Amino acid sequence: MSEEAEKAPRGEFFATRWRLVLAGIVVLLLLGSPFWGPSVLRRLAFFRVRRVEILGARYTAPNELLDRLKVDTMRSVWDPLPPLEARLRSHPQVESVSVVRRLPGTLVVTIAERHPVALVNAPGGLRAVDERGVRLPLDPSRTPVDAPIVTAAPRDTTVYHLLGAMQREAPALYAKLSSIRATGPGEIVLQIADLPVRALTSVTLARLSDIDPVERDLARRQLRPAEIDLRYRDQVIARLP
Repeated sequence: MSEEAEKAPRGEFFATRWRLVLAGIVVLLLLGSPFWGPSVLRRLAFFRVRRVEILGARYTAPNELLDRLKVDTMRSVWDPLPPLEARLRSHPQVESVSVVRRLPGTLVVTIAERHPVALVNAPGGLRAVDERGVRLPLDPSRTPVDAPIVTAAPRDTTVYHLLGAMQREAPALYAKLSSIRATGPGEIVLQIADLPVRALTSVTLARLSDIDPVERDLARRQLRPAEIDLRYRDQVIARLP
């Protein structure tokens, strides 16, 4: 091969490399110009949206989020992001959201959902609610929801706040809780595994933790309580069968 033939591919390689470097410099200059840079980049077909990634959606159907985004392949990743986030926040299942660009053509959507903490009886069957007691747009017959059934007064959100705290701070206890029912003004019964626990609606996680040493003590004596009562201050009453 002649020396001229060897130089030609090498020259093309360096020319291509310099074009890429120059293109990168141009993009950086545009990115560094907050007033007119994005408006120029939006006109380039190279930055049209070709992919949307959704992260954090467990209960929310991705197609519902895509419908609210209203983004197609004619839109640019350089279009303003706050309006997209505002549309997604309007979904009743979404607590918070962020949208970021992944150049050249991807939008990455990360959402934090409102988690169901309980199932309550409602017209048409069980419905999921969050820790504020607000009903969520979930159909438990279609979307599995592993949460206790609450039959306490719907207006009393104290129980739902307790469940939210339990879900975050004591997940093992939350997993064993199958139901909560009202038994009188300010009183409830929590069904923890196969053990009924009587308590006030104001019961705290710290108060519920008082059950453990009592159960361990009874187990050492080969006794099993039929019910635990936490309604009395500084006392844990274990009723035996």
